[in-house]
Amino acid sequence: MDYRVLLYYCYSPIENPEAFREEHHRLCLRLKLLGRIIVASEGLNGTVSGLAADCEEYMQIVKADPRFAALEFKVDEAPAHTFQKLHVRVKPEIVHSSLRHVRPHERTGQHLSPQEFKALKDRDDVVVVDVRSDYEYNVGRFKNAVTLDMENFRDFPERVERLKEFKDKKILTYCTGGVKCEKASAYLLEQGFENVYQLHGGIIKYGIEEGGEDFEGKCYVFDNRVAVDVNSVNPTIISYCHHCQAPSDRLVNCANPHCNAHLALCENCGQELEGACSTTCQAHPDKRAYDGTGTYFKLSNNYRPEQGLLSYRAPTL
Repeated sequence: MDYRVLLYYCYSPIENPEAFREEHHRLCLRLKLLGRIIVASEGLNGTVSGLAADCEEYMQIVKADPRFAALEFKVDEAPAHTFQKLHVRVKPEIVHSSLRHVRPHERTGQHLSPQEFKALKDRDDVVVVDVRSDYEYNVGRFKNAVTLDMENFRDFPERVERLKEFKDKKILTYCTGGVKCEKASAYLLEQGFENVYQLHGGIIKYGIEEGGEDFEGKCYVFDNRVAVDVNSVNPTIISYCHHCQAPSDRLVNCANPHCNAHLALCENCGQELEGACSTTCQAHPDKRAYDGTGTYFKLSNNYRPEQGLLSYRAPTL
């Protein structure tokens, strides 16, 4: 395949995020990368797609910066861009949470390689904890993982009470690429949990290095693919069509923009409901046209760095 998808993060202080954003945005434009990048005083977090050679140059340039020398890219192949636009934005945090005081670059849970995670995850003295949102783990999660019924990672501190029964166990946290685990595991340590670990590189790296064994369903991703296969060893489907309840891992957004729920909808029900999650949403006057994918994109102005937060949209070929 000609294109690559890069998933990455790094908690490392950036003294002037606004200036860094301008410089970094120009770099992405030069390399014709598309995707979402968040810059904050605490670090960098992004997912981008581009041609293989352009992605390779991007990785070399980013890692040449001493602040990001320890950054690890998760690299996947794709037949085309997995994004339609480029956003490089300054935000208070690189992952939206209610844990702005937490500094993972100073203290966080012990990193486990995919191989180490695999060796530990089924032991009796271990509990595996999914720190992602409900729409993510509903389509795929590790076998026997504890989920926390969160609509958003902001809810994590409120859910920690549910983990107190496991304080005498080793807690292994995981998420898509690792960025949420950095703050989640750091917060658990702050709350008195002693044996806290995290899957380094997240589900994506586990799939690449260990074949995704015992990850059930698909992994939700934040690009046009919506959800991807990670398990090539013992794959299974754990999600069900929201409408007919048939097994389905086909994830869509409801065609009603006022609902926009992330949910599984099989192809037959998708066609019948025109991409909506219910007949009520199907009848909504603002319902978007359904093209069979269940993915919808916002139009945006052409981007130029001096325009601040407006996005760059790839030219139509």
